[in-house]
Amino acid sequence: MRSILLIKTSSLGDVIHNLPVVSDLRRIWPEVAIDWVVEEGFAALPRLHPGVREVIPVAVRRWRKKLAQGGTWRELRGFVRTLRQTHYDLVIDTQGLVKSALITRMAQGLRCGYSAEVARERWAAWAYDCRYTIPTNAHAVERNRWLAAAAAEYSLEQLPLRYGIHARVAAPDWLPAAPFCVLLSATSRDDKLWPEAHWVELGRSLHAQGLHVVLPAGSPRERERAERIAAAIPEALAAPASDLDTLTAMLEAARAVVGVDTGLTHLAAALGRPVVALYVATDPGLTGVHAGPLAINLGGKGQVPPPEEVLNRLQGLLAREKV
Repeated sequence: MRSILLIKTSSLGDVIHNLPVVSDLRRIWPEVAIDWVVEEGFAALPRLHPGVREVIPVAVRRWRKKLAQGGTWRELRGFVRTLRQTHYDLVIDTQGLVKSALITRMAQGLRCGYSAEVARERWAAWAYDCRYTIPTNAHAVERNRWLAAAAAEYSLEQLPLRYGIHARVAAPDWLPAAPFCVLLSATSRDDKLWPEAHWVELGRSLHAQGLHVVLPAGSPRERERAERIAAAIPEALAAPASDLDTLTAMLEAARAVVGVDTGLTHLAAALGRPVVALYVATDPGLTGVHAGPLAINLGGKGQVPPPEEVLNRLQGLLAREKV
């Protein structure tokens, strides 16, 4: 096996869930060249893995909003030229959507993906030369790994889960010098939010135990929320707006992370930090944090984990990490 192209374009959590595929492939073929097509906004994620040779950014999200502009079509033609420069031994689409299937069809090589009955969008299967029926009741990380293993004909039996990533930049100098815990309070849907009062109670308990609290946020609305929570917790910091590389360095430097159902929570787990993921509107069974004994999921659809349970579970993870 000389070269493989991975197609997993979005979103943040989905891209993170595909990273173990790179680790698996490189352990089977240490010299294989692995390229990855990903949405431009998430291109920093595959670059965290030393096993990825080239990241090929795509801008479907931006292009479809500007189809009438000539610049969009020039960019699209340039993307296709780049995509077709290499003939790959395998092209593996672990996303299973029509948009990812179209990209797969443009690439050169043996095209592999999910069969129609298990793809996220059944029409995606038309693009593949080889189709595989991977169980839909498995976690997303394992489905990605199983699909790649089926396409490349190797066994996962002796390959423990490994994300294989590390931050590419140093931790920012605005972080506390003392040990700190990152609280990821922001998410894309309001029904996934954990109550602000719970964050305050948890943050105060963490501070009483010697852990400073850092609250990153993205949008102005998220930042307002983070600043309200930080103002109610002694010595807490509402982190400045940061790019993905800086956020990765912050998460890797953290003593622990507590987060709602959002991509950064999955990133913290992939970096090997002790993580408690909070679910109040979705079931974590198939898409929760999945990174071994230091990452746990609490709650579920219609459930709101209380702060004392979160603190107890986090203390258990910190004690386990010391062993």
